[in-house]
Amino acid sequence: MPSTEAKSDVHTQWWRWRNIIALLRDVCLSHKRDKPLGKSPSVRASIIAIFKTSWLNVLLIFIPLSWIFHYVKLSNTLVFVFSFLAIVPLAKLLAFATDDMSLRFGQTLAGLLNATLGNAVELIVAIIALVKCELTVVQSSLIGSILSNLLLVLGMCFFVGGTRFSEQGFGISAVQLNSSLLTLSVIAVLLPAAFHNAVEPTNGVDPLTNQQEGRDILSISHGVAVILLFIYLCYLVFQLFSHKNIYDDQHSDVQQSVRYPPKIVKRLHINELPPASSSPPPVDGVMNPAQPDASLEAGLEEGVERPQMCLQTTIVLLAVVTVLVAITAEFLVDSIDGLTSSGHISKGFVGLILLPIVGNAAEHVTAVTVSYKNKITLSLGVAVGSSIQIALFVIPFIVTLGWILGKPLTLLFDPFESIVLFLSVLTVNYVVQDGKSNWLEGMILMCLYAIIAVTFWYYPVSDPAGLLATCQ
Repeated sequence: MPSTEAKSDVHTQWWRWRNIIALLRDVCLSHKRDKPLGKSPSVRASIIAIFKTSWLNVLLIFIPLSWIFHYVKLSNTLVFVFSFLAIVPLAKLLAFATDDMSLRFGQTLAGLLNATLGNAVELIVAIIALVKCELTVVQSSLIGSILSNLLLVLGMCFFVGGTRFSEQGFGISAVQLNSSLLTLSVIAVLLPAAFHNAVEPTNGVDPLTNQQEGRDILSISHGVAVILLFIYLCYLVFQLFSHKNIYDDQHSDVQQSVRYPPKIVKRLHINELPPASSSPPPVDGVMNPAQPDASLEAGLEEGVERPQMCLQTTIVLLAVVTVLVAITAEFLVDSIDGLTSSGHISKGFVGLILLPIVGNAAEHVTAVTVSYKNKITLSLGVAVGSSIQIALFVIPFIVTLGWILGKPLTLLFDPFESIVLFLSVLTVNYVVQDGKSNWLEGMILMCLYAIIAVTFWYYPVSDPAGLLATCQ
């Protein structure tokens, strides 16, 4: 018979877990949803919805092909290409499951959930590359993920939304806070590079030996990584608890979206639905915030949002896709050396441009789709929120994990990559500071990303302090 003390301990643990679950439930319920949630479909209907979700599912055939080519040790180029194509539909399925699950929460928590699970691909690829000592690929892919989200994804969101609205408005307070967090992350990346340049020999005098400088940069990176993780925790508390109201679409500083005048709509052939008969017409082209956009009600019955999968199927899909992504990403990383050995393509371009495009496929699809529906707050939460998560969570987490595993991964990035990141964040800050977006601003961001891609096609990524090459 168990003792009275054992029973008391079990009872205490049960109440502790019960309180944790209740707290998580309260967090979810505290973020109000835009519309009531309809009845969940059956498991059979959920599985059918998975197969019908996108034509990209035809690319799933590349999963077994990439695995076969890897195990029979055929061309590394084909393994990379097939693994690359296989991860695209997996990222889309991950976005589908995440978006369906986010229907159960409000836009703030939905944006956080989309950004978190959307970064699963980047996190998995980074961990695998870290274990295999591909530290240059780790650093380039993480910087590339931030650039892809800030320039390509956000730019396409502004451009697609700008085809339906002359201007789309969002909350200035939340955007300024996000800009401050991104600036902080850039400073954390630039300081180790500044430290390295400051201790360079001058007049033949070297203030630090190479070994001492390497140890100092590692220590700086580990300390800064811990601080960044703490800041990210504070950001979560701020966003989900203390100041969650500033991320609400109904906050007072949220700019209202402005439609094109009717003549412009006709010339551009923009497909607009007429406003509902019970809704008053927009005044001076400004949408009435009290009335929903008629196009958002398409496919809904009496304003009820209906999930396409039941919760159990959604969770299973997330787990299965994550496992498939992990295995396929390992084969992808293994093939990088063989792909770049010919000299036609560099590791820097693979890490900075190609891998982020695959990893950000989930955020890309989700953010662009909701931007077209004028849910620009959710779109920013996915695109910019994903960049913040990579900068304040993924990068310091990977550095800390490398610390634990004995891998010399630091925050000393390639100087050119650091400068490009700084200029990109500066550009985005200028674009979003007025709380409004249009299609030209989106085109500016996308063209800047294209310029960066062209530049890094020719740029050989370096290892400034020679630390990455010591990984074993």
